[in-house]
Amino acid sequence: MNLPHITSSLFAFVGYILLFYMFAVIFVYTAMLIIAFLRLAKERKLQKNLADEDGVDFIYTQPVTIIVPAYNEQEGVLGNIYSLLALEYPEFEILVVNDGSSDGTEALVIEQFDMKPLKKVIHLQLDTKPIQAVYQSEIHPNLRLITKENGGKADALNAGINVSKYPYFCSIDGDSMLDRTSLLRVMKPIMESNKEVVAAGGNVRIANGFDIQMGQLVREGLPTSTIVKMQIVEYMRAFLMGRIALSRFNLVLIISGAFSVFSKKLVIEVGGYSTQTVGEDMELVVKLHKAIGDTKDKKEIVFTADPVCWTEAPDTFAGLRTQRRRWHQGLAESLWLHKKMAFNPKYGLVGLVSFPYFLLLELLGPLIELVGYAYLIISLFMGEVYVVFAGLLGLTFLLYGSLFSMASVLLEAWSRNTFPKIEELISLVLLALTEVFWYRPATIFWRVEGIIRALRGKREWGHIKRRGLSEDND
Repeated sequence: MNLPHITSSLFAFVGYILLFYMFAVIFVYTAMLIIAFLRLAKERKLQKNLADEDGVDFIYTQPVTIIVPAYNEQEGVLGNIYSLLALEYPEFEILVVNDGSSDGTEALVIEQFDMKPLKKVIHLQLDTKPIQAVYQSEIHPNLRLITKENGGKADALNAGINVSKYPYFCSIDGDSMLDRTSLLRVMKPIMESNKEVVAAGGNVRIANGFDIQMGQLVREGLPTSTIVKMQIVEYMRAFLMGRIALSRFNLVLIISGAFSVFSKKLVIEVGGYSTQTVGEDMELVVKLHKAIGDTKDKKEIVFTADPVCWTEAPDTFAGLRTQRRRWHQGLAESLWLHKKMAFNPKYGLVGLVSFPYFLLLELLGPLIELVGYAYLIISLFMGEVYVVFAGLLGLTFLLYGSLFSMASVLLEAWSRNTFPKIEELISLVLLALTEVFWYRPATIFWRVEGIIRALRGKREWGHIKRRGLSEDND
């Protein structure tokens, strides 16, 4: 057998492997889309407003601490706080944790809300960088500011847990805002489960370009930035399709750190947020799953699509690159730290299904897709037979990378009446069809960078310039 024939056979074999992988991915995502559709169809029949009114009395005895880690968030922290103060929830406290900001975050909050120093005994249940001062608002007694040495987001959250006084805590990013009923709705699965649900994550949506005043959404509308609009599509696919389906079987390994609620007792038992990974939110969820599997408790971690957290998305390629490689690095680190859970029947479906899904599709997916793009290009120069391979592979990329995104946009519009203007819906659908040609290849490279950074042990978060959520930021 000559060398050209061996090379040709090997190339064909790689093509079959890539096609098999992509068909498997398409099958999995099709199943997830169907599950999400059935779930949303059921929820669509509910009268949400009546459910909210009934919930107020039901959860009256379950107060919540809202923890806002803030590092150089002067552009958006006031809007964040105003949105939290307006929440329709019986009893809650707000802890803004100033994690050694070098800008005017601390002074701005102190001045705006008339903060005064507060003497408070802090129970150090989790190790953190030293807390320097605690302030309480004279205007809103349930609002406090914690000033501490810089230790990173995970350390700031742990400090907030130490200071908190309620049995559940909600973490929300300093550049994000909640709808008035969001906390009420994200807490409902926890309360209705009789303590079987120990954590819940809410839906995160992009608000760049919206008209926001005093932390309240006045007018929605699509931003003019193409890169931001593409992220809107991506968020719909990730949250509306992926996490709804995984939550149906208690397989969620990621609930966004931008908006999630946890049982404080269980979080303290597993050691709180880890400062040794850049993906502290996922790492905590995986630790909770491990603790549940070790004790054989019937506990659940869920995602609920209805409560909405509005956040600011990167509006430059540089900022998006920093964010995506950090997210993927966090995924790699969390899966590696808890690798003994993978394919382990001790952890039930989490070990046998969820871990393989996140390992083979989410973590290694970018590497395989990168090989696929290279294979597609090389195939065009390898002869007629390989052009057929290239065509099949290109169709699977189009189906996986664009059509599922388009389906997610349509699912969002159908289930939640998100786009009252038909031109906005058409704009996003058409944009979704272009994803595979420019946006997805870029994010693939950035996610591969995240894997490389994880292998090299880099811990830098990187910097994303924030503009603050306002009418002009699109």
